[in-house]
Amino acid sequence: MWRQLSGVARTGSSLSLCRMRGFSALVQDKALVDGAWVDSSNAKATFEVRNPASGAVIGKVPNMTVADAQKAIDAAKQAYESKEWRSLTAKDRSNLLKKWHKLIEQHTQEIAEIMTAESGKPINESKGEVAYGNSFVEWFAEEARRIYGEIVPSALPNREIIVMKQPIGVAALITPWNFPLAMITRKAGAALAAGCTVVVKPSEDTPLTALAVAKLAVDAGIPKGVINVVTTNKAAPIGDLFCKSPDVRGISFTGSTEVGKLLFRNSADGIKRICLELGGNAPFIVFDSADIEKAVDGAMASKFRNCGQTCVSANRFFVQNDVYDKFVGQLQKRIEALKIGDGQGCDVEIGPLINEMQFKKVSGFVEDARSKGANIILGGQPLPDKGSLFYAPTIVTDVPPSAQLYTEEVFGPVVSIIRFRDEEEAVKKANDTRRGLAGYFYSQNLQQVFRVAKRMEVGMVGVNEGFLSAAEAPFGGVKESGVGREGSKHGIDDYVDIKYICMGNLKYD
Repeated sequence: MWRQLSGVARTGSSLSLCRMRGFSALVQDKALVDGAWVDSSNAKATFEVRNPASGAVIGKVPNMTVADAQKAIDAAKQAYESKEWRSLTAKDRSNLLKKWHKLIEQHTQEIAEIMTAESGKPINESKGEVAYGNSFVEWFAEEARRIYGEIVPSALPNREIIVMKQPIGVAALITPWNFPLAMITRKAGAALAAGCTVVVKPSEDTPLTALAVAKLAVDAGIPKGVINVVTTNKAAPIGDLFCKSPDVRGISFTGSTEVGKLLFRNSADGIKRICLELGGNAPFIVFDSADIEKAVDGAMASKFRNCGQTCVSANRFFVQNDVYDKFVGQLQKRIEALKIGDGQGCDVEIGPLINEMQFKKVSGFVEDARSKGANIILGGQPLPDKGSLFYAPTIVTDVPPSAQLYTEEVFGPVVSIIRFRDEEEAVKKANDTRRGLAGYFYSQNLQQVFRVAKRMEVGMVGVNEGFLSAAEAPFGGVKESGVGREGSKHGIDDYVDIKYICMGNLKYD
């Protein structure tokens, strides 16, 4: 119903990990360290991976320890210092990434089925994520050959100034469950293009996608130890190791602002390079000059992708008085038509929330708004007939500033709508948050477009557009939504050091 990035589906694959088959070769039950598939050192301890739509156990993976994570860091360091990796040219690294990209493309359907089984997102969205995530591998395969240095004119006649970019070394990548492939490829693609090696710690909710993509990296010929994947359901001690290990020179994290702040603080002693893509509280403004039909299309794309569980999802909808009723009425009709169910169904548009903690958060936010006088005009309740983690797509109007829906990121299928009178009020309310990841607005007034786009305190602005992520564009936020940028040519920056070489006492006569 909203635009999906196209995926390349393979034929002959029916639905099942539970009800899917055809991808068993990609499902791994071990972690990847130094090119080997290994168990936990703690008596081969494992933890279960469950399908959030049904609650069924779909697999088990190693519950790795701090000692196991240290082995992965050691392997990444050894690989970084090895002749096999360091001797590769930028073109060589580019070719390896191209091979990885090709294999991911060839296995789109299998990866998508794994992703849907463990994350609950609809299968068409999973295919879209594979294509989207793989675009970063392709992009950074090309960027690997464009990490340019400089020759700077010197003020002295016998001196030359040379500037070069070199890889920082081992990077730790901590990735979330909502985009279990794309958040790995967006980070690892850049790191490998720069010449770094990586240790990936995927979310405990979605480790199978991470391991499947790592398997394809091995198949592509990426040398052992260059990519390591450590699975665990005890993230804190391993995250602390990443922060304190002198051998980890950079950390890239996508997740909550609270955890990001903790990683930032704990990394300070080592003065590590750090890239944080954290939570948002995205405003979505509809001005009275907006094309309402397109604004509703954009709202659906921004709000309901992955059941509202995206960091750039519109969180607070500000609608100008003159178009308020028209926008709300059209939006309600579109939401009522959404197909809800197990993501394995080809026509499903909304799946479950990822886990019980997220379910309680969403339902708690709605009840908090209800208790503070907001109006629930659609939804506002669980859907137990669908499953224990399904929550009805919801519209809440007249949301007061004191409500959690207003002040915090809901990360669920809840639309919070607030009226406004004029541009000044809308921009002031949109910026009244400590977060600043993405923002959206709809207007046909060209003067207003430039004014508002410049005044919004966010890292990314969608103008008459509800879907703004792309490999070519820099992704990241301001204020408490993070530091650094991923994707685009700037995505390399967090994985390289700039070195200045002064060539002195040169004789040109």
